[in-house]
Amino acid sequence: MLKRLSISNYALIDQLEIDFEQGLTIITGETGAGKSIILGALSLILGERADSSSIRDRERKTVVEACFDIEDYSLEAFFRDNELDYYDGELIARREINPNGRSRAFINDGVVGLATLKELMTRLVDIHSQHSNMLLSRPAFQLSILDNIAGHDEELCSYYDIYNVYKATERQLKDLRDNDERNRSEEDYLRFQLNQLQEINLKPSEDEELEQQQRRLANASSLKEDMWKVMSILDGEENSLLEQLKDVHNTLAVAEEDLEEVAGMSERVNNALIDLKDIAQSVGAVEESLNDDPATLQQVEERLNTIYSLERKHNVKSVDELLKLQEVYEHRLAAIDSSEERIAELQTLLDEQHDQALKQARVISENRKKAAGKFAASLVPLAQNLGMKNLQYHIDFNPVELNASGCDSVEFLFAFNKNQTLMPVKDTASGGEISRLMLCIKSVIAQSMNLPTIIFDEVDTGVSGEIAHKIGDMMGDIAQHIQVIAITHLPQVAAHGTSHLRVFKTDTATQTVTSVERLSNEEHVIEIARMLSGSEVNQAAIDNARALIGER
Repeated sequence: MLKRLSISNYALIDQLEIDFEQGLTIITGETGAGKSIILGALSLILGERADSSSIRDRERKTVVEACFDIEDYSLEAFFRDNELDYYDGELIARREINPNGRSRAFINDGVVGLATLKELMTRLVDIHSQHSNMLLSRPAFQLSILDNIAGHDEELCSYYDIYNVYKATERQLKDLRDNDERNRSEEDYLRFQLNQLQEINLKPSEDEELEQQQRRLANASSLKEDMWKVMSILDGEENSLLEQLKDVHNTLAVAEEDLEEVAGMSERVNNALIDLKDIAQSVGAVEESLNDDPATLQQVEERLNTIYSLERKHNVKSVDELLKLQEVYEHRLAAIDSSEERIAELQTLLDEQHDQALKQARVISENRKKAAGKFAASLVPLAQNLGMKNLQYHIDFNPVELNASGCDSVEFLFAFNKNQTLMPVKDTASGGEISRLMLCIKSVIAQSMNLPTIIFDEVDTGVSGEIAHKIGDMMGDIAQHIQVIAITHLPQVAAHGTSHLRVFKTDTATQTVTSVERLSNEEHVIEIARMLSGSEVNQAAIDNARALIGER
């Protein structure tokens, strides 16, 4: 339940803190006193969009904070799933709006997204206003009423899980079929391209090897001449480098006997001789292998030209990229070849999941039909008690394709007068009738609602007398099960309150401020007397007020 609401720097409110109690809390006040402002502030906590125009002082941020008692509402899993701190039995929700219009939301001092805040608050507070009456004509709301009365949350959760798996498989099958259709439209093209690549039998990095071979063959004559020149210098017939190094080696070997300074140098030269002899032999072998081979060169160039042509055609830069493209073609064609089998497997799985979901949906549908009978039996007497004595009511059930709600399409049909055809509520009821009808619905489902707080925002507008008194009775009955907060102008409703808050405005030299006061028992009587008689409260009005309170 809502325990406390704190508001600062919001519209006409500078600083305000309101404590709430269990039972029926009545909120009254003159038109324009600020009741709607308080509700607007609370709506921020419920996740509604922030409006920077509501900031009172542009130099400060607006802060709205609400404290809830949540001990008995099994919300631990929500906090765990959203990685939020769970304080045993208490929840503090806060919205802050900066002067620039940006807002932040908090749950137990942890920053959360607005969607998370809104999801949590839907489990804690239901605000019912005249605008909410339009919900009654919406199929989704009508289904939610039956689900609430049926109390089959476990069955619904099970169905949602089964249905979501079914829809995921359906999407997977659609994607597979779309891909298969697209691939089959390109199958001839894919096979032609793949055959062309497979026929030339590419090898990894083949282009690099061929380019190197091409350079060797194209420059064979000049390279052979260079190698011969190196051979001549190293080991030619006259005055070669190796012969000179042999002389250097021999000279140093003799000198080492008398000169310590050159000790070991002959060995070093000998090592160089060994390396150079090896180089000379290798260069000689290379020189002998280098011969003009126009035929091989032509083959290499033709192979390279084929590769270059394919690279240009496929807009790639190497053989390795062509091989990757070849793998793509092979994969797509393999998918085409196996697609019929895979599609058949998925279709079988989808059919099984559909049957499973439909079976669960039919269980839910039967529960709803049973709930519809209970709902009618409870709703009609309540509605008749609120002046709709000729009310007739029926729920049409029609089977539909599986959807997130099951396999039912429902339509609530009403007739408010004798010999009147049953029709949708939007086509047959007045605004006042819809308002009273919604109040009856809330009364019926209050006992099964796992919801701490419901707020009625002037839903009794347009009624008076005995009907107003019965509306007060009904709100009092609902408050036996959940916390009820009612904003009202009717003394007959206010008389049923277990606590009473009065909203009023005061003027200072520079500003108008909205305030709230909790009324004592005697003040509660005086306020109801004022609502009965107007601005002047006399003894007759007070006696009448006491009588109203005594009748509740």
